[in-house]
Amino acid sequence: MATQASFKDRVLIAVIGDEDSITGLLLAGIGHINEHQKKNFLVVDTKTQISTIEAAFQEFTERKDIAILLINQHIAEKIRPTVDRYQKAFPTLVEIPSKDHPYDPSKDSVLKRVQRLFGE
Repeated sequence: MATQASFKDRVLIAVIGDEDSITGLLLAGIGHINEHQKKNFLVVDTKTQISTIEAAFQEFTERKDIAILLINQHIAEKIRPTVDRYQKAFPTLVEIPSKDHPYDPSKDSVLKRVQRLFGE
């Protein structure tokens, strides 16, 4: 069971997304660069390597200052095996739609786990 001490320092939202999603979230104020010059976001475009996306996912899920990791669902599809293996409560993983790619609940790994839990 998570204790308050284990998540009290998790204050940031991280994002792996397309340019429009990142821009909107940065304008909303989620952007942060720490003392090691590490950002809490990754802009993914057509030239972004799968290995870069996976590395950012690993980095964000291992950081102790991130509470929530948002990822565009169409980008999560590119690293689906990695996303499906992720089981931790913190940072919480949330797949979000983008302007050009609507949300598809049948692809959401977290929703699939919840449905299995409730036997749906």
